[in-house]
Amino acid sequence: MEAPGSPYASSPESAPKRAPRSPPQQQPPSEEGDDKEKPIHLRFLVSNASAGCIIGKGGSTINDFQSQSGARIQLSRSHEFFPGTNDRIIMVSGLFGEVMKAMELILEKLLAELLYQGEEFNEAEARPKVRLVVPNSSCGGIIGKGGATIKSFIEESHAGIKISPQDNNYVGLHDRLVTVTGTFDNQMNAIDLILKKLSEDVHYPANLSSPFPYAGESCYL
Repeated sequence: MEAPGSPYASSPESAPKRAPRSPPQQQPPSEEGDDKEKPIHLRFLVSNASAGCIIGKGGSTINDFQSQSGARIQLSRSHEFFPGTNDRIIMVSGLFGEVMKAMELILEKLLAELLYQGEEFNEAEARPKVRLVVPNSSCGGIIGKGGATIKSFIEESHAGIKISPQDNNYVGLHDRLVTVTGTFDNQMNAIDLILKKLSEDVHYPANLSSPFPYAGESCYL
């Protein structure tokens, strides 16, 4: 049910729980320093309805996730959608481990919400897809020469990873969607690899002031 005066749906009082996943395998620090100690952010899409369960009644759920993870979690406003979609943007920022912990909490919550609503899918089958918002300038590093990097990520994580073509229909849009599919653990492993690659990219900003940088720029060309 929605909280009085709130545009967001409240989270269910009792959602099914899964066994905690094992943390992603830690990578050794690079010779240039440990990139996981640098501030980093990650953006991804969520439906307006699903945003409500992440916010929770009176902001209780999002505040709890921030407290547990140490990361900052921001959402675009209810009318601010990623260009060409009806989905809002969530931005998680902090140190590498903080961002990954927040992603785990959020994706677990979204999965629990689907189960709460009676959605049926086999645990061994693909989970709902995760669509990461990545600057076009950083997609090349994820793809790698001849597609070598993205192929290695797919093999290592056992997740499906696809990068959308650059959309030139919107003025000021310099982002692409990286879609990750697979089981929950496979998706988290893929996100771990992608975020590590982004943290090594000197052109990837450490943080953004807003998860929605398209205001006034999302008109068609």
